[in-house]
Amino acid sequence: MSRPVALLERDERIVTLTLDRPEVLNAYDRRMRDEVFAALEWLHGERGVSVLVVRGNGRAFSTGGDLAEFGTAPSPVRAREVRQQRDVWRLWATLPCVSIAAVHGHAAGGGFEMALLCDLIVCASDALFTLPETGLGLIPGVGGTQTLPRAIGPGRAAAVLLAGTPLDARAAVQAGLALRMVAPARLRATAGALARRLAELDPDVLRAVKACVQRGSDLPLAAGLALERRLGSTLGPSEQ
Repeated sequence: MSRPVALLERDERIVTLTLDRPEVLNAYDRRMRDEVFAALEWLHGERGVSVLVVRGNGRAFSTGGDLAEFGTAPSPVRAREVRQQRDVWRLWATLPCVSIAAVHGHAAGGGFEMALLCDLIVCASDALFTLPETGLGLIPGVGGTQTLPRAIGPGRAAAVLLAGTPLDARAAVQAGLALRMVAPARLRATAGALARRLAELDPDVLRAVKACVQRGSDLPLAAGLALERRLGSTLGPSEQ
């Protein structure tokens, strides 16, 4: 039996998802997408999980889609059908738990976009974030044209998306993309400590605040405030 390439470990309210194709810098193929899809489906139904930590084994977080698979689908129509039936990225973007990306080495293309689908990013000092798709005649396919401008603003995002400007770890922190930069040897411990701190909080509060942030960002201020009041009222007495 083949070994898993998306490893799941659970420690009470914390789940760690490790991308494990280090021989190809954790480029994701169909098998990894299927395993990630199954993990995300489980997380959507598991209210006992408060925090997901995503990391990569080996020298990189992930270099995105495995180029060896490009063009191997029976037809473009069939490839589109598979993506619609197993919408990994929608599941990731709508997770009820808080998600943390622990990024080291290259986070390129879809790898960068996977990190952007997380609520928080902590990165090692050797992290390098890139979106090379435009230079290859492609458009990012994991939501990067939408998530990156929301994370760092349209001006900075245009430089990354259109001009292919990379972001190193320091620039990622300065742009507000990453919460912290640490030495590579401290990355896993740093992400774990943040996860434990979050897991100590009321999971219903975490879910409500996450919903306010995610859903409210696309609403006018008045509607966002109404959403905050509505979700807050389900948790207990609110400030008057």
